[in-house]
Amino acid sequence: MFDLTLTFDNGPEPEITPKVLLELEKRDILATFFVIGEKLRQNRPLVDQAHAAGHWIGNHTWTHGIPLGDRAEGEGAIAEIAETQAELGILAHQDKFFRPFSNGKIGPRLLNAEAAALLQDEGYTCVLWNAVPEEWLDPEGWVDRAFDQCLERPWTLMVLHDLPTGAMDQLARFLDRVAEAGGRFRQDFPPDCVPIHRGTPTTALSPYVSGGWPQG
Repeated sequence: MFDLTLTFDNGPEPEITPKVLLELEKRDILATFFVIGEKLRQNRPLVDQAHAAGHWIGNHTWTHGIPLGDRAEGEGAIAEIAETQAELGILAHQDKFFRPFSNGKIGPRLLNAEAAALLQDEGYTCVLWNAVPEEWLDPEGWVDRAFDQCLERPWTLMVLHDLPTGAMDQLARFLDRVAEAGGRFRQDFPPDCVPIHRGTPTTALSPYVSGGWPQG
């Protein structure tokens, strides 16, 4: 028996997100969608649909351009977070979920000092992950790797992407395999994947902030 929390990053995408929502609906699975602000502005009805179905909606920056930890200037990182949160409006979860990015790798590229301060000052919940099957690199064969990652720990928080790579054509197969193996789908997050909860650090933040972080 194992638990699996599913998250989908980098959408919404008109050709893919509805298919993902349909497969989740068929199986009564609730997930979290970490959306890119500029895509949300262009495709808001898709996020409205996800929210209405009970999925949680999180902030994944405005452009998903440069990792925040690689930004020397503070204002750019702050704008990436704040503008997306403003665009989310009533779609945002009360815990103000935010997920940084760095090509699936957890480390100091995730945040700079200004972003870390904003997340704390404004009461955000920072949500990381413990499994990334990199399905965008292997659209046909990622299911086996993702399933193996589920077996590595009691509770997996997995990052998938509702992007037009072809990988989501295999989503149904993955979901059914997890269910057949007795896996339990859940929507909440493993505590060790949440370094900031409602603005309060739950662990030292220095591993996630470029140049380190003295608080935590």
